Amino acid sequence: MNYNPFALTGKTVFVTGASSGIGRSTAIECSRLGAKLIINGRDEQRLRETLLALDGDGHRMIVGDLSVELDRQNLLDSIPNVDGVVYCAGISGHMLLQFIKENDVKKMFDINYFAPLYLSKILVKKKKINKKKRRSVMLRRVFISSTSGILSSYIGGSIYASTKGAINGLVKTMAVELASKLIRVNSVMPSMVTTPIMNGGSLTQEQFDEDKLRYPLKRYGRPEEVAYAVVYLLSDASAWVTGTNLLMDGGRSIAY
Repeated sequence: MNYNPFALTGKTVFVTGASSGIGRSTAIECSRLGAKLIINGRDEQRLRETLLALDGDGHRMIVGDLSVELDRQNLLDSIPNVDGVVYCAGISGHMLLQFIKENDVKKMFDINYFAPLYLSKILVKKKKINKKKRRSVMLRRVFISSTSGILSSYIGGSIYASTKGAINGLVKTMAVELASKLIRVNSVMPSMVTTPIMNGGSLTQEQFDEDKLRYPLKRYGRPEEVAYAVVYLLSDASAWVTGTNLLMDGGRSIAY
């Protein structure tokens, strides 16, 4: 058998936001490396499309809105113990500070921040963690963060950037608090990635093409490229990595 430190054979991985974009790519790549997947999303049809795209068998899909407490509880009651958790569910938005309303803030924080926070809390309290004999093998949690709110922001991005800044603080604190429980916590911090979330704004294709020129690699990232980084953080290859934000920005942060 070929040696592969990135293999996920025998591991069960739970992925939120798996109905499209980075979440779907993450689930697919994890399945190709041997993991059994439990995938979650709000859109049943698109989530089923992801399920059908997974390699191997034994995978499960659970439809639900994780910003709703009852859906979170139902999901956590029905899933088995897991070896890895990837929080991909999220929304974006553009709104100038003076036009922000309380409901706008609540909606984005409920999905981008509070849902993974409460899920993390319950997973630990309910001990939904596969126990390992070797201390070098731990539960892996990976958050999909962003360069916004950590390295940069944009006009109209105050709410979105705030949610990602909050996720950054959560990752750091969880990594410290949960290390004694053999739980590693990291995040992947991509800049612009070509996903359906881009279609929710008001920018034209010409504006996107102009923006790409600001990246030394002259393009945005692809969902599968972020998924490869997630696989690394889920695998034994990253056994000595916790509390880090893995930057993926095509060189944007070093360009003038």
